[in-house]
Amino acid sequence: MTVCLGQLVSILGSGLSNFALDVWVYQQHGSVTELSFLILASSFPMVVISPFAGILIDRWNRRWVMIFSDCGAAITTVALIILLVSENIQIWHIYLASIAISIVSGFQIPAFAAATTTLVPQKHLARANSMTQLSQAVGQLVSPILAGFLLEFIHLSGIFTLDLVSFVFALAILLFVRFPNHKTTASKETFKVSVLSRTLDGWRYLKAHYGLMALSLFFAGSNFLVGIVQVSIYPLVLSFASEVQLGTILSFGGIGMIIGSILVGTWGNSRKKYINLFFYFMFLQGFAIAVAGIYPSVLLFSTASFLFFLGLPFVNSCMQIILQKKVSPDIQGRVFSFNNAIAYSSLPLAYLIAGPLADKIFEPLMLQDGLLASTIGKFIGTGNGRGIGLMFILLGGLNILITAISYQYKPLRNIEDK
Repeated sequence: MTVCLGQLVSILGSGLSNFALDVWVYQQHGSVTELSFLILASSFPMVVISPFAGILIDRWNRRWVMIFSDCGAAITTVALIILLVSENIQIWHIYLASIAISIVSGFQIPAFAAATTTLVPQKHLARANSMTQLSQAVGQLVSPILAGFLLEFIHLSGIFTLDLVSFVFALAILLFVRFPNHKTTASKETFKVSVLSRTLDGWRYLKAHYGLMALSLFFAGSNFLVGIVQVSIYPLVLSFASEVQLGTILSFGGIGMIIGSILVGTWGNSRKKYINLFFYFMFLQGFAIAVAGIYPSVLLFSTASFLFFLGLPFVNSCMQIILQKKVSPDIQGRVFSFNNAIAYSSLPLAYLIAGPLADKIFEPLMLQDGLLASTIGKFIGTGNGRGIGLMFILLGGLNILITAISYQYKPLRNIEDK
């Protein structure tokens, strides 16, 4: 609970910075492609570094891995504050800072997931993961509204300063709390083996267990679709709503995520299979994405945001619990890191193509004189943002389709029985 408190404060600070920075970059450049490059810089390095980070996470004290990660993020934030105050900030500075924070996140996220199994017994993993999701949900609820307000009064430099304070608080918590040491037998046995060979331990483990590999690949496919949505959501909403309304819409998502996190903890000890809950809420997320694109309405988009984020804690927690229960603690760092690398490997491609898809293909199709204006445009409307709306409908439908196909694969469907 103490560690989750520190992470909650850190998530709030990061949420403020991420929302404000995304809005600031889009307003400065007015391009979905430019925004997609920023999100790419925030994710691709983590995918690359994760498999190698797993070796160190299994060998080192996981608390210190998290401490060093927070220190790296804090130093990067200080550099951004200095550049903003001196008015020397350039777009490439922001890209570089995003890359640095993404690298330390590649250590911090799997280290925290692996440490959870030593902090709580298996019977409480669902509740522990629900607390983690609840922390993220509070950040999702509070950060957009607060950032939209603060951006006008204390500007980007002030928001980064608050983010820095949140890092310091989380760091103080980690320095205070002691983590139980995990067994490192497997790591010691492989100490003399090459770094590449030890890095591939996580891959070999997943490859030997068809259900776990299928889970990672399915998540990668879904993330590809959601990644395109992630880049496009701000331009779509800002085509018919204000920054304040955008923050309100995302905060509805935060409410849904809080309710979902509470339900994960409540249902954690039920007899329902986690993999079934995982599939149920994957269907719900695909439906929510499709609904968001139908009509430019704040109310409709808020409802879709609520439904999507209601399912997010179930999707993330169920996947995490399955891995935590199936993988031996001494190799969890490598397996979790490689799982993250596979699951999120599709995001960079999604971020790269999202901008051109929106700017060059779908938006022109749905202009008032566009190719689809007289057909599909009669149902979902034409003009600014309607092309992205059509993208959302197609992406949501595809997400439902790959969920239905994946459910037919028996090793994945029966993953908890083996």
